[in-house]
Amino acid sequence: MKKKLLSTMLAVMMMGMVIGCGSGGSDVGTTDSNSGVEQVESATDDQADSNGSLEISTDTEGEDSSFHIGIVTGSYSQSEDDRRGAEAFQEKYGEDVVTLAIYPDNFIEEQDTTIQIIVGLAEDPDMRAIIVNQAVDGTTEAFRQIHEMRPDILCIAGEAYEDFSDIGEVADLVVNYDFISRGYLIVHTAHELGCDTFVHVSFPRHMSYESVSRQVAIMRAACDEFGMTFAMEEAPDPTTEVGVPGAQEFILEQAPSWVSKYGQASAYFCTNDAHTEPLIKSLLENGGYFIEADLPSPLMGYPGALDLDFTGESNDFEKILKTVEDAVVNAGGAGRFGTWVYSYGYTVSAGLAEHARNVILGESSIDSIDDLSKAYKVFSPNVDWNGSNYIDADSAVKSDNIFLIYQDTYIFGNPGSYMGTTKIEVPEEYFTVK
Repeated sequence: MKKKLLSTMLAVMMMGMVIGCGSGGSDVGTTDSNSGVEQVESATDDQADSNGSLEISTDTEGEDSSFHIGIVTGSYSQSEDDRRGAEAFQEKYGEDVVTLAIYPDNFIEEQDTTIQIIVGLAEDPDMRAIIVNQAVDGTTEAFRQIHEMRPDILCIAGEAYEDFSDIGEVADLVVNYDFISRGYLIVHTAHELGCDTFVHVSFPRHMSYESVSRQVAIMRAACDEFGMTFAMEEAPDPTTEVGVPGAQEFILEQAPSWVSKYGQASAYFCTNDAHTEPLIKSLLENGGYFIEADLPSPLMGYPGALDLDFTGESNDFEKILKTVEDAVVNAGGAGRFGTWVYSYGYTVSAGLAEHARNVILGESSIDSIDDLSKAYKVFSPNVDWNGSNYIDADSAVKSDNIFLIYQDTYIFGNPGSYMGTTKIEVPEEYFTVK
């Protein structure tokens, strides 16, 4: 998503920021740590920068020049789909309307920098909405500061890492993948495909997140319902000293033994992007099922696992899907691997910004899930979405400004097919499982 020229004062402030790299959450991690003076640069230089930056456009003409929208994502190296969605929105409405910013790769250790980057967007007097996807640690404090100085700015979080009870207090809208419904539906799909075992792969940092821990509990309960075995395996956190290479090497070494241990009819789910590619690669070679990624996309894990190059490709996800599907089928994975047709991260970045724009123009309500779905469909036509308001497991209170959403699951094949997950009714008791 893109934006207009910011003030000279903001540019000076951003040039003094010290940035590093690393990642977490539903993230790709890295152990590299670079620091130095961050230079303000144009959007065309974004892909080469993975440390956290604010892009300043010199274009001053645009359709909605009376207000501006800012979008903050991870870098290309860490959150490519999120970034591509932001760029798609910016391309649609112009660099004079939409400003893109990047939070540090190593946001866990650089929360102050993350906060500065997000809050810095509010220095633009025409800024009316700021979207952060993924809303990593520090977003809650950034939104609090923005609302103190600029209560007129809409603060919207996509994939919040921090507790809903905290970020829900300061954000105008929080939208996460539906870890509750998907916890049930991913296992349901595995059962429908004939799996008898479900294996969850993660590590302690992710397990400390409410969304992950609740989803694990739901997956375990769903396995009980369908008579499946539930198992957990721990893999290295890519943000630790092992880095991405070490974490991926671990998956490549261990996955064959997991398939041997749990059988060919075992399905696997991992909570980290860095683990996804080697897991898919190993399961293609050794057997087992992969229903969908934590943040699903045909670009998540599959290109690397199948040696596909989408460099320079447009955001034609149906075309991308066909290329990936052909490769999966040729590798013997028909009926065992799946995804969402449209990248979740891409759609969240672009869709949340579209929703914010509609709200600013008076065409939508910030807390309408129907209006949100309408905005998402602009960037993901021809697929079904479903979702609901978040319900606290302890109090059973439904939140008015926190939505959980999901897209129908597509299983690769010849031909492939949708599983109709958006039409399956999730039993009510799963919404309070923890």
